Amino acid sequence: MRAAIIQAGSILFDTALTLAKAESWTARAAGEGAQLILFPEAFIGGYPKGEDFGARIGSRSPEGRALFRRYFESAINVPGPETLRLGESARAHCVWLVIGVIERGGGTLYCTVLFFAPDGTLAGKHRKLMPTAMERLIWGFGDGSTLPVIETELGRIGAVICWENYMPLLRAAMYAKGIEIYCAPTVDDRERWVSTMRHIALEGRCFVLSACQHTANIRGGSMIVNPHGELLAGPTYDSECIVAADLDLGQIAERKFDLDVAGHYARPDVFQLSVNDHPGRAHA
Repeated sequence: MRAAIIQAGSILFDTALTLAKAESWTARAAGEGAQLILFPEAFIGGYPKGEDFGARIGSRSPEGRALFRRYFESAINVPGPETLRLGESARAHCVWLVIGVIERGGGTLYCTVLFFAPDGTLAGKHRKLMPTAMERLIWGFGDGSTLPVIETELGRIGAVICWENYMPLLRAAMYAKGIEIYCAPTVDDRERWVSTMRHIALEGRCFVLSACQHTANIRGGSMIVNPHGELLAGPTYDSECIVAADLDLGQIAERKFDLDVAGHYARPDVFQLSVNDHPGRAHA
């Protein structure tokens, strides 16, 4: 199975152009044989790195409110016309498309990953559980109702967004669901992120795909890691590009022979994980 990561940047505050860019990159990756295509965190809607939205403890500025309005207007409804376009792109090229978006839910924004099947249907979504630092100002909190691991003809696919990957119990929940293709869309472009992705591949005995945006202030670093923690492709910095590799899912069984953290290495007589998968009342 061939997987491709699109390392590219949003056109901030221009959703129409960003959608067109997503369609173009999807066509290009599919033309190179990709069956699974992963885009970075917040690709549709954008990641406003460096903005403070005029917020201080106890006050917000009119300029900051106006900027948030622009950001809100750049977000998308799920489902909505933009998801129809993304689904059509997946259908036209017969690929699994996994993409980060900024989702409107009532009056709140969420950092979300959408999964589109090769027939164009919206197969699932994951809302980021824990926005990091200033992200909490502009994004709401997801809940346990959107933690899918989707059974596909390519393998079991799920997504964990950016610094959610530092949440051990969230990783454990994904391992328990049998994730095989672990998608990690992000905007973290630091060298140490490579160590995180390699650790998760080793820990979960899964393929890890990390897609990072490339913009004026985000330098990329996308990569694909095999279940033994070895880099198959990337990390690639400093350009928009496709990072691709062929995945042999049989390697997962080889690596779980000696470590299966959700199976023979789990010790459920000592440790138990409880996940609340009911929708939160405050979430749309």
